[in-house]
Amino acid sequence: MIRFDRIRGGLDNGRWPVTDTGRSLFWAGLNKGKRSLAVDMSTPRGQEIVTRLICEPGEGKGIFLTNLRVRGWMDYPALKQHRPDLIMMSVTGDRSGGPQVDYTVNPAVGFPMATGPEGSTEPVGHVLPAWDCMTGQQAALGILAAERHRRLTGNGQLVELALKDMALAMLGNLGIIGEVTVNGYDRPKMGNSLYGAYAQDFVCKGGGRVVVVALTQRQWDNLKAVTHTQEAFEELAVKLGVNLNREGARFEHRHAITQVLKPFFDSRAVEEFEGSFTERSVTWARYRTFKQAVEQDPDISVNNPMFSMLEHPGIGTYLTPGNPISFSDAERIEPVRAPSLGENTDEILSDIGYSDGEIGSLHDDLIVAGPK
Repeated sequence: MIRFDRIRGGLDNGRWPVTDTGRSLFWAGLNKGKRSLAVDMSTPRGQEIVTRLICEPGEGKGIFLTNLRVRGWMDYPALKQHRPDLIMMSVTGDRSGGPQVDYTVNPAVGFPMATGPEGSTEPVGHVLPAWDCMTGQQAALGILAAERHRRLTGNGQLVELALKDMALAMLGNLGIIGEVTVNGYDRPKMGNSLYGAYAQDFVCKGGGRVVVVALTQRQWDNLKAVTHTQEAFEELAVKLGVNLNREGARFEHRHAITQVLKPFFDSRAVEEFEGSFTERSVTWARYRTFKQAVEQDPDISVNNPMFSMLEHPGIGTYLTPGNPISFSDAERIEPVRAPSLGENTDEILSDIGYSDGEIGSLHDDLIVAGPK
C-alpha cells in the first residue's frame, strides 16, 4: 500500500498522541507497512505523478482509496480516462459529501444520550471512534469485493461509503430504529447495565472494580454457581413472580439481582475470586486504565503472536500489533513499521517509470520531497 501526502504532511501527520519530540504515535500506529510519497499536488507535475501512480497498469494495481472530497483531475471520471478498470473507494462524511467526523456523527445518531449514569440527562461522548473503525473495515471489504468483481468481469467501478451511513446502518442493524418506530421507545441511559440482559459493575473489597455479564443461560448459571447465590435467586424469582432464566427478565429486575450479588463482591478482593471465575468460565473482566491494561494484561505482550517488539525510528521500541486475523494456511506476518513522511518517494517514482534525472529535477523544483 502506498500513501501519498502533501509535502508538509496530511491532516494526521502530527495527530495526538505524540511523543515529547512531537512524533505522532497515531501516525506510527495506523500507517504500519505502508510506503510514503510526499508530493505537491497543487502543481501539474505533481498531479501527473499521482495520476500515474493511481492508474499504473498491472494486476492488483489501479486501486485508489481516499477520504478527501476530490474534484477535477482526481475524481473518478478523470482518473478512469487513464485506466478504464480503475477501482476507486471514496469515503465521505455524509451521503451528500458534507464534512463529518466520528465525534459529530455519534451525537447525531443518538448514542451519547443513551450513554452514561442512569438518571443523568447530560450527553456522554464515547472515547472510542467506533464509526471510524467500522468504516475503515467496511472500506477494505468494499475494495476487496470490487477487486473480485474486476477479476471476474474486467470492470472497475466507483465505490462510495459515508461515515454517517455506516452509523445509520448499525442503528438499524442493532434494532434501534425498529425499537423507536415499532415500540415508540427512546432508550434512556442505563449506566453500566446491559440493555435487554444482565451486566453490572461491582466495586470489590480493596477498591478493585469488575464487570460481570449474564447474557446467555450458561453465563447466568455459571455466575450463580461461583457466587453461591442459586438459592437466593430461586427465592427472588418466586418473590418477583418471574422467570430469571429469561434474559429480558434479568434486565427488568437488574437492580434486585445486583443487590443479591453485591455482598459477594463487597467481601472479597478481586484476587480472591479471579481464579474460580476463570475456572468456572464466568464472563467477567477487571476495569483497567489503558496503562494498567498494557502493564497487566498478558494478552498485551509478545506472548500473543499478534504482537512484536518493533523499533519506530525517532520514537523508540515498543509493543506493536500485526494483523489480528490468523490463517491456517499462511504464516502470520510480523508488523512492519510506518514510514516517515516521504521516506519512499524516490523508490516509488522509480517504480512508476521516472528516471534518476527526472527524480532529481522533481526534487530540485520542490514537486516532491524525501523524509525530513
